[in-house]
Amino acid sequence: MIATPEEFARGTVEREGEAGAEWLATLPGIVEELLGCWECVPDGEVMHGGVGVVVPVRRRGGEAAVLKVSFPHPGNVHEPDAFVAWAGRGAVLLHERDDGRFAMLLERVEPATLAQVEDGDAVVTVAGRLNRRLAVPAPPGLPRLRGQADAWEEQLRRDAHELAHSLPRRVVDAAVATVRELGRVQPDTLVHGDLHARNILRAGREPWLAVDPKGYAGDPAYDGGTLLKLRALTLLEVDDPRRAVHRIVDVFAEAAELDRERVRRWAQFHAVQAAFWGRRHGFRIARSGPRLDWLTEFADRLAELLAEGA
Repeated sequence: MIATPEEFARGTVEREGEAGAEWLATLPGIVEELLGCWECVPDGEVMHGGVGVVVPVRRRGGEAAVLKVSFPHPGNVHEPDAFVAWAGRGAVLLHERDDGRFAMLLERVEPATLAQVEDGDAVVTVAGRLNRRLAVPAPPGLPRLRGQADAWEEQLRRDAHELAHSLPRRVVDAAVATVRELGRVQPDTLVHGDLHARNILRAGREPWLAVDPKGYAGDPAYDGGTLLKLRALTLLEVDDPRRAVHRIVDVFAEAAELDRERVRRWAQFHAVQAAFWGRRHGFRIARSGPRLDWLTEFADRLAELLAEGA
């Protein structure tokens, strides 16, 4: 039986409550059953992300792979569908899937992430080029981002009204305008949905491969915002934050072959969402206290900088 990492178990219970505790109790048994079903043996320490464990394994023929089992959640349903559509093009290969148990057997890649690369332009360029490669026709059945537009607008307006915040009205209005003008009409293109630097890993078959997709259909420029939210934390010490933020937008848009203004607007929308989310729920790296206040203020500043345009 595998040993569930303590940090993962604690975070799952904090996030999911009793349902998380009950799932954790079944997790070692699920892993054992899948190892037998897919004829694999453990081959290293159990790793984890935010919602799942990753067990390095060897397949029957000796091939290295990983067994990933995630907490059952709507946000994880379409991950294997995205991998099937990509068929290894810019993302790890899917070998086996068990949708009922939110489990997959995946190609093993290196643990090093794109976030560990020091050259900021290189990070954004790799992510942009990968975004372009992942932008293939979406298979039927994936959730359409345009279907979330009404809920996005309603939540933005509710947050602006109910929460104490310092965001200028024009900044919130810019995010609402993005939803109205870009959010309700989007292409049926496969979108990763969470394409930040920690979800891009070193590999041998290709230099970099994507992992942990959400699997949406929509505007590829949407993922420029998910990338920028995490990259922005690297800009805390720069002399000219505005120039640095817009540099990320420029480099990503060029590498991804996307309209620069669409990337900027989606990034600004993501930043406003993050500013409000932090006030309601905290962030994964800070749930309360001075650090949460600091991160929320930073999200506010990012949203303002992106609202300024080029």
